[in-house]
Amino acid sequence: MAAQSAAQWDDLRVFLAVAREESLSAAGRRLNVDPATVGRRVARLETAYETPLFVKSPIGYALTDAGQRLMAHALRVEQSLEEAAEDMVGQTTGISGQIRIGAPDGAANYLLPQVCAKIAEDNPDLDIQIVALPRVVSLSRREADLVVAVSAPTAGRLTVQKIADYKLHLAAARWYLRQHPEIKTPEDLRHHMVIGYIPDMIFDKELDYLNETGVERVRLASNSASVQFNWVRRGAGVGIVHDFALPSTKGMVKILQDQVSLTRSFYLIRHADDRRLERMNRFSEALCEGVRKEVARLEAQT
Repeated sequence: MAAQSAAQWDDLRVFLAVAREESLSAAGRRLNVDPATVGRRVARLETAYETPLFVKSPIGYALTDAGQRLMAHALRVEQSLEEAAEDMVGQTTGISGQIRIGAPDGAANYLLPQVCAKIAEDNPDLDIQIVALPRVVSLSRREADLVVAVSAPTAGRLTVQKIADYKLHLAAARWYLRQHPEIKTPEDLRHHMVIGYIPDMIFDKELDYLNETGVERVRLASNSASVQFNWVRRGAGVGIVHDFALPSTKGMVKILQDQVSLTRSFYLIRHADDRRLERMNRFSEALCEGVRKEVARLEAQT
């Protein structure tokens, strides 16, 4: 009976991986098994429950209604097993296991690498994964264990903790400013190549930076903050950048600081049930403390 339960959980673990990754090959990479094995496990579950769990579409595997119902149960089983493992092992001197963080690519590129590297150095049995996406990372589908976000959600069984405020300013490369008309007011930006987000791909209102400058036309646009930063760094034009990103490169300066200065906030978002997991609590505490210190350190250099 125990062997049968273990086999059932193993199939559910594969099912969850496919639901999160939306493909057999990606699920296989996540589990370190070949895609054919993943497909057989899913087929075995569908046979056992006598219903399709996924629909194959051009963009990948999508859950059916039955799959959505099974996912809710599978997540509860996964949560219970994690709690049981932690309870049996007890609190150790370090954090262990694997933790996946979802974050907007600005934070993922210029803050989290150094913060997470320090946490990993202090916890040799811990594996940390950063998912950098220019969209909201889904906790309900367990795309990540926790998320760093730029706004606090108002729905769902989640816990939300403010991490820190951060600042953004207009910036440009020094050599770009030497070769183009002087910028004394926001109105002068109409004579410059403005860099920003693709308007219809702004996934959070807090990222609508240029709306506060009165800029009507974005000549170079991307859904990635890092792409925008690289354009500015290479002298392609003027854009809003994170102050904490500026120390990562030379030759960039803030402009119109007294007239255009934005403040935003980072929030840590977790599953409500994860409050019972001591390892997640300890990791969250270390992450928040690390991000706060790193934002302060980097902004002090600008």
